[in-house]
Amino acid sequence: MQSQSACLSHWLPYLSHRGCQARSHLERLSYFVHNRAINAATFYTPIVKHLLPNWEGQAMTLILDTSMLWDKYCLIEVTFAWGGRSMPLAQVVLAHGSATVGFEQYRLVLEATQSMLPPQVQVTFLADRGFEHGELMRWLTQAGWSWAIRAKSDLQVRLANGQQQSVAQLLSPRGQVHLFHQVQVIGDVSCHLATAHWSDAQDSWAVLTNRVPSLQTFALYGQRFGGIEPHFKDYKSAAFDLLRSRIRDAHALSCLLMLLAIAQLFAIHLGFFLVYLGERSRMDWHAQRGLSFLQLGWRELQRLCYQALPLPPLKPLPLSNPPPASASRRKQAALASQIECSRVTVFSS
Repeated sequence: MQSQSACLSHWLPYLSHRGCQARSHLERLSYFVHNRAINAATFYTPIVKHLLPNWEGQAMTLILDTSMLWDKYCLIEVTFAWGGRSMPLAQVVLAHGSATVGFEQYRLVLEATQSMLPPQVQVTFLADRGFEHGELMRWLTQAGWSWAIRAKSDLQVRLANGQQQSVAQLLSPRGQVHLFHQVQVIGDVSCHLATAHWSDAQDSWAVLTNRVPSLQTFALYGQRFGGIEPHFKDYKSAAFDLLRSRIRDAHALSCLLMLLAIAQLFAIHLGFFLVYLGERSRMDWHAQRGLSFLQLGWRELQRLCYQALPLPPLKPLPLSNPPPASASRRKQAALASQIECSRVTVFSS
């Protein structure tokens, strides 16, 4: 957190173990991230469970996505959409040269996520078109989760009237929305399909969901973009500069990313409670919150360290979902804007 870096060598100024020299410290850090006893089940899951008890029986939106590292490693992660961004719940790094992965490659990430959620939580699960897997849809349905997954244009869909067409053939004209009830995909998966082509968008949207589709289906799926993409950017360039790390081992990268996720959670916690206690203006000069909780938390950490003040204890997050940060009027206008369509057509038989 203090170094704001994923490079192990940047952590050296903050270490003072037994008066060791820099090389000894670096060897210890390298051993640490390669140590298989340092794992999420022991160190990360208890932190997440400590933060989320207030969500028992409440609604949570989870996002599954992948991100490539040097075109050699694939990060698979499930995050909790919150505060206009997202917080990591479970992750793994695979030695895999593509962002496209199979269900068995990320099933353990789903199971790890499920194990750390509060009881009776109402999950809405979002994923991009690389995850239109029948095994995933069946797993989500069995888990009792609602889901919305973007579909590829070549996916074959059996409509309620028995006809079979590709998603590309079912896309709506520009400015319109088509809602198809009770369709079947990938053999025996029953769900619904919503397609839209917004007037100011380049691509059409096709979303599979087990909820009855409506215009809100697209608003729900749109949370994925504001949640996961900035989060991956924090890892790579905006915060930790992960791509400059010299680690090229899948397990060590998984361990390192777990440490970055812990740093994120602590910083987000510091930033949120700075706002919650009405002290945001001490770190953020905007009239409304213009900095992410991560950036606010980092600044608060620097202040506490500079003034030799103790870190506050890690408390469960209150049951709230604060609005996204908006540092300018243009950003505020973008957040408040609404997308309209000229016509909605429902196909139910």
